[in-house]
Amino acid sequence: MISNWLSAALARRNIHYGWAMVAVTFLTALIAAGTVGAPGVFIVPLQKEFGWTTAEISSALSIRFILFGLMAPFAAALMNRYGLRNVTLAAQLVVVSGLVASLAMTEVWHLMLLWGVVIGIGTGMTALVLGATIAARWFVARRGLVVGILTASVATGQLVFLPLLASLTDAYGWRLALTLVCVLLGVSAFAVLMIMRDRPSDVGLRPFGDEGTEPLPAPPPNNTPIMAAALGTLRDASKSGVFWILFATFFICGASTNGLVQVHLIPMCLDFGIPQVQAASLLAAMGIFDFVGTIASGWLSDRYDNRWLLFWYYGLRGLSLLFLPFSDFTLYGLSLFAMFYGLDWIATVPPTVRLTTQRFGAERANLVFGWIFAGHQLGAGVAAFGAGLSRTMLQTYLPAFFVAGALCVVAALIVLAISRAPAKTVPA
Repeated sequence: MISNWLSAALARRNIHYGWAMVAVTFLTALIAAGTVGAPGVFIVPLQKEFGWTTAEISSALSIRFILFGLMAPFAAALMNRYGLRNVTLAAQLVVVSGLVASLAMTEVWHLMLLWGVVIGIGTGMTALVLGATIAARWFVARRGLVVGILTASVATGQLVFLPLLASLTDAYGWRLALTLVCVLLGVSAFAVLMIMRDRPSDVGLRPFGDEGTEPLPAPPPNNTPIMAAALGTLRDASKSGVFWILFATFFICGASTNGLVQVHLIPMCLDFGIPQVQAASLLAAMGIFDFVGTIASGWLSDRYDNRWLLFWYYGLRGLSLLFLPFSDFTLYGLSLFAMFYGLDWIATVPPTVRLTTQRFGAERANLVFGWIFAGHQLGAGVAAFGAGLSRTMLQTYLPAFFVAGALCVVAALIVLAISRAPAKTVPA
């Protein structure tokens, strides 16, 4: 099999197979980021073709964000039960099915069903939980860096795909751009099938950084029903104040990134006379800075107090969002915003995953983080709908950006309420 050949080839070069897992997961997340970010490019074309309002389109995207998040803890339970590769392949099949069917949609309820429900469930079956699981299972050392790299794939997905999708949409229509996304998902699925494995023991290895000599214990049997595993973890984790602080701050994280900027920045720029391709390029520029910032965040989270990292990340993000309405949407103002906002777009993820692993244990980290990530996407859903409603009712997106900036300042303050000493691990 390709995985065995690749494992042997990497071993000859003294490279751990875990880094191959990082590479294939990076590719998967990169293309998924293009799928999740694409609707921001399609809002205006859909309005022109079907006459749908911004609020109607935003409602579908809000449903997708919420399901994307609510699936996360169940995705973690599915991965623990059925394996990383099987769940990832199933997720990609669901997403491609939804995208292909949406090529023929004509009614707004089609949009809500396909882009809201189907794609929300499909993308939620992996989400950030896949990267957190890879880091926890395959790495003892460099966990923060691995989470940073895999999280940065979201930024890279924007960098690579959004300007391309915007150009294709302008030249040939949104359907051709969506077809390209489907083809790329097929390429990603083939790579997952050939390379992805569940645990290091599947290729005869220990996790990276594990210098032990005793035989690794067999993975514990996992016959717990999916609902029971996910809801049981929520019951246990919800007894901890740390869980609720991380949940609340990640809610604000989602409300100030995916649900707001990723969905509405392009149409807001159009309101100020900035062409769609140029606005997509602005998101791509943020992707460049975020790629650097998120990997650096992973490196920092292995070395410094993660609470204070989150304080600075949320505080600086809040200030950048509050600054945007005063940028006058000039080249200089938008470039300044793209740099400061981009550097910590999703830099919050590595410290949040590290805190989750420290406080709740490596074995249940992916399940607990799944619920925390659900908070992220609930925030994204609220912001996606709220900003669209603001545009429809008030003819401007600016109030949504002011509210998001203020919430980020609140998040910066409440994260310091987490105690320095690790709390007792949630019982398995």
